[in-house]
Amino acid sequence: MYNGIIVIHKEPGYTSSDVVAKMRGILRTRKMGHTGTLDPDAVGVLPVCLGNATKLVELIADRDKEYLCRMRLGLVTDTQDTGGEVLRSYTPEETLRILRSQSKDLTALIESAAERFVGDISQIPPMYSAVRIGGKRLYELARAGKTIDRPARQVTIRSIEIAPEGLLAPGAAEGGAVPDPVVTMRVVCGKGTYIRTLCEDIGEILTTGAAMEHLTRTRVGNFYLEQAVTLDELDVLAHTDEEALRRVILPTDSFFPEAPKVTVRNGALKYLENGNPLGEEDLKDLTVPFGSLERVRVYDEEKRFYALYRYSPEKKQLVPVKMFLENTHS
Repeated sequence: MYNGIIVIHKEPGYTSSDVVAKMRGILRTRKMGHTGTLDPDAVGVLPVCLGNATKLVELIADRDKEYLCRMRLGLVTDTQDTGGEVLRSYTPEETLRILRSQSKDLTALIESAAERFVGDISQIPPMYSAVRIGGKRLYELARAGKTIDRPARQVTIRSIEIAPEGLLAPGAAEGGAVPDPVVTMRVVCGKGTYIRTLCEDIGEILTTGAAMEHLTRTRVGNFYLEQAVTLDELDVLAHTDEEALRRVILPTDSFFPEAPKVTVRNGALKYLENGNPLGEEDLKDLTVPFGSLERVRVYDEEKRFYALYRYSPEKKQLVPVKMFLENTHS
């Protein structure tokens, strides 16, 4: 069985659950889970946990995420993206006229609108989302033509960076073509943020409306797009190069790079295996003051990763936070 994390580059057309289902077939293992839903049309980073790393699913899902988004101004749809039914639209000429009536500096205008959403904000989940209310997924109700009241949720947006050129203008240099009213922005946000909703909300501030045109997730926590492999690449590795496959499976303990490593003496291994507190006398080759450890990664003398522990000032011992390898010597 495989243990660890594979950073998948999800391609369009797959749900996050589709990715897991295909990976189960490729790797011939059942114990795995994804760490946060991406819309079928969205692409990018989807960490998938295998084996004992499935205990990380919720921890990874709680980490900040980074997105590169294209937002089309002058368009409002029922799904908040360009694939939905059009509810309101303007031509590019009309959209630019509305924007220029507010400011000649379009980039500054868009940045000012986006800045209003940086920080802790309330978002109403879109009807076309996987949120469950009253036992039903919202997208199921939406497909049945129903719209219901949804309670607002608190989300955190760390930053929004608008591309330096503001409005992209393909072909604008050729005969003075009207710029395409599309904005590229990079968003860093916390758990539960809907980028589609953010686009629509920014569009309302600008009075043009807006819909998400394309979304790439470039980071989840400390997992980046540059590390990611596609399902096809994973399939090739699984059938041709087991060693290379093992290299793309990140170790479970790599999720805690900030936590120092400590080693438990063989004589105290039974305490670790049972998830018991650990004292300073149970550790080997400790190089920092015991009381300064805070969260630590705990290993045996064979360098196997067992658990994440934290220092308890009350007990003056290390106590378990989460166990990953249990009772291997029983």
